[in-house]
Amino acid sequence: MTLRYRAEQVGSLLRPPQLLQYRAQYGESRLTLEELRSREDEAIEAALQKQQQIGIDILTDGEMRRGSWLTDMADAVEGFVAQRVELDWKGPGGGREASSALAAGARLKKVRPLTAHELPFLKSKASGPFKVTVPAPSNFLIASYKKGVTDRFYRTRGDFLADLVEIVRSEIQWLISEGVPYIQLDAPYYSQYLDDAKRDQMRDAGRDPDAEFNTAIEGDNSCLKGIPRNNLTLAVHVCRGNSRSRWFTEGGYDAIAERLFGSLDVDTFLLEYDTDRAGGFEPLRFIPRGKNAVLGLVTTKEPQLESQEALRRRIDEASRYLPLDNLAISPQCGFASIAAGNLISIDDQWRKLQLVVDTARMVWL
Repeated sequence: MTLRYRAEQVGSLLRPPQLLQYRAQYGESRLTLEELRSREDEAIEAALQKQQQIGIDILTDGEMRRGSWLTDMADAVEGFVAQRVELDWKGPGGGREASSALAAGARLKKVRPLTAHELPFLKSKASGPFKVTVPAPSNFLIASYKKGVTDRFYRTRGDFLADLVEIVRSEIQWLISEGVPYIQLDAPYYSQYLDDAKRDQMRDAGRDPDAEFNTAIEGDNSCLKGIPRNNLTLAVHVCRGNSRSRWFTEGGYDAIAERLFGSLDVDTFLLEYDTDRAGGFEPLRFIPRGKNAVLGLVTTKEPQLESQEALRRRIDEASRYLPLDNLAISPQCGFASIAAGNLISIDDQWRKLQLVVDTARMVWL
């Protein structure tokens, strides 16, 4: 049975400035890996204590050991090369910039669990339920399939996806064997298929966005087949990009909602709803009975604190399309999808998470 967490969070937290300095020193070979891990431990333990103090329902390690939300893949899997797919970023300092994902330049081979360096410490220090985030296989169809590089080893995106599915499936099985109570697939690249401009670009390149979206869903479902669900929350997070307060896609969920919500075999959908870029709540009507939506109403991109009354009104509006009992509240994304983090302060971050908790307590007494 899936537990419901009313005051949720997506995963990443802002790194303390000193930890960023330590990471830089490690990159310059001025700090050993053992020393870096010790500094990360200190930052994670402090963040866990703060989350407990605030009262958030589900804990995370803030992804503080990662360079970005998906870099565990290239760190644990052979076959990635120092080339990147470029994305068009919108927002502060926007423009064309490489993704944080590496391109695949050989056949992929997993050499260790993606989160092997994260889970033991999190398990030992978390004082309550915690989540571990894993990138969905489908992300890499867009983020790591580079024409002229990847297609030398994988003729089609479907061939590439098959290996990605097995890598992520084995990771999920390992996490379950280790007793992880909440596993979240991060899938921001689903938003490529709801953005009209991105869909047109795919068509101009001779690609069918609807067919590719169906392939992405089928691939992600394949890594979930046969996964035991007892005492496990299995979720997916969908956003429109989150890097230094920027985004890369826009549009409501309408174009993908029926297929996404009706077909993806997860219990919970964490959805971005902090700005008009996300459209309205009407697509929530496609979420099947018994499944849950976490409304990402609090932005991690700007420091201004939302009005609690406005948040309560928006939750009430969403409940017209999905019962209140199947709703929860969270920030729209993590605070630091890449290590550098969004353009807000650590104090802003904790105020926003406290707002999430306080609002949840008022709505779901």
